Amino acid sequence: MAHKQKIGLAIIAFSVYITGGIGCFSGISLILTMNGRDLWGCGDGRTIGYLFLCVGMALSILGVLFMRIFRNRGFS
Repeated sequence: MAHKQKIGLAIIAFSVYITGGIGCFSGISLILTMNGRDLWGCGDGRTIGYLFLCVGMALSILGVLFMRIFRNRGFS
């Protein structure tokens, strides 16, 4: 049971890290390509790109911190 919890925590940390990376790169692509155009009725594509970029960086940092904490505290 404890081994499954260790693997689960590692998968959660890695998926947060991967999600953040996808958010960063999609934000960069929105910033470069959607200048002044509406994105699905949600607003300016460039503004949403900045949102994706910032949230993606935060998630990437959070995923790395989770991986470091889980490894150093003996959870993995």
